[in-house]
Amino acid sequence: MRSQWSDYWEGTFKRDNANIGTITTQSVMYMTNYGISDKLNIMAGLPYVCTNASKGTLHSMKGLQDASIYLKWKPLSVKSGKGKLSFFAVAGLSTPASNYVRDFLPLSIGLGSTNASGRLLIDYQRKAFFTTISAGYVLRNNVKLDRDSYYTTEIHNTDEVKMPDAAVYNFSIGIRKKYIVAEALLNTMTTLGGFDIRKNDMPFVSNRMNNTSVGVHTKYTLPFFPHIELTGEADYVISGRNVGRATSYSAGIYYIFSFNPNKSSK
Repeated sequence: MRSQWSDYWEGTFKRDNANIGTITTQSVMYMTNYGISDKLNIMAGLPYVCTNASKGTLHSMKGLQDASIYLKWKPLSVKSGKGKLSFFAVAGLSTPASNYVRDFLPLSIGLGSTNASGRLLIDYQRKAFFTTISAGYVLRNNVKLDRDSYYTTEIHNTDEVKMPDAAVYNFSIGIRKKYIVAEALLNTMTTLGGFDIRKNDMPFVSNRMNNTSVGVHTKYTLPFFPHIELTGEADYVISGRNVGRATSYSAGIYYIFSFNPNKSSK
């Protein structure tokens, strides 16, 4: 994944900053997904992240970010007219995989909180066309900084920061066929609390960070070797609060195999 931004929202005011230029974030992520049954999967991921500013004196950062593990469950799938309606639930945890610096935004590789999250999805497919909507909630624990006081809208004589929770919403529409999936996406994240970046100040871990983005995603299964799937995605932030107006691109490859030799051909 590669993401870049030079303009950002300081509260609701969109601006740039010649002292930092363009912020670039790149990451490589290892993911694994095991099908416990036809209706229950367990997924895990671990990203390595690098950040860099094109101007100024802020030091680039890199390292392992947050390890995550999730369960995805399909409790119900029913025929609805000429289509199929499916319901999914996803729940999991993420936590920092290294002792990276939290208090150095926008160059920090993460916010440093341990999160518990849950999401509900509804998917409707008719022939090759489908649409999916989802809503989720992210519960975040407190974060400790490498200093014994800090200022938000008032002075805090502690190294512990109370992190606001967040709500996420997604909508997608596209086609889903035997060897290809292509979709357009609308994603929204709303931080449930926090405060705005002060004028000409650095971002802070408990800022209110809202964003809405649009994007496209595709997945292609090789017809001559269906164990391999290729993925690609592009995303652009169209509105936000205390976030960068980022353009992001990502690509991935999946290798699918069976632990049961009798089912490997499927």
